[in-house]
Amino acid sequence: MKLFLKGDRCFKDKCAIERRNYPPGQHGRRRSKLLGYGIQLREKQKVKRIYGLLEGQFRLAFARANSRKGITGANLLEELERRLDNVVYSLGFAASRAQARQLVRHGHFHVNGRRVNIPSYQVRPNDVVTIAPGSSAETVVRDATDLTASVAPWLQADHDNLTGKILKWPEREEIDTPVQESLIVELYSK
Repeated sequence: MKLFLKGDRCFKDKCAIERRNYPPGQHGRRRSKLLGYGIQLREKQKVKRIYGLLEGQFRLAFARANSRKGITGANLLEELERRLDNVVYSLGFAASRAQARQLVRHGHFHVNGRRVNIPSYQVRPNDVVTIAPGSSAETVVRDATDLTASVAPWLQADHDNLTGKILKWPEREEIDTPVQESLIVELYSK
């Protein structure tokens, strides 16, 4: 499945899925049918790759989502969407989530006027995300904003001033990640 992890490259002819839509190796063309556990594991791996998480980070996110009231799968996606690196990507300040993670890690963004360099920082409603004053990454961020057509409905972006505001918590209907979160919940409930 095409996960759009490489930014612009996924929209061009050089995308690996467009050139070769089968796994690498000698036995890659032979497909076996996935059943039960395999389908659930693939769904979990897909979410981990989309958001760029390691297994431990994903388990902690699932544990936090499971301890909250409500539907665990929707809570999990909300938890992942509220990460600062994902918010920077969703606001259009980066071409990919990996680039957003690097920009946050290098301290190019402020939340409510304070420098935050932790990609897993959980944003809250009414938080304001801005680029650091005098940041060397301003040209990179401006180039990325040119690629962005729209912003998620739970966010508000000002691409001229390079600021963004979190309006409310994201809801499942507003998250456009192509994931069946119920399979992940089933996997962890075993």
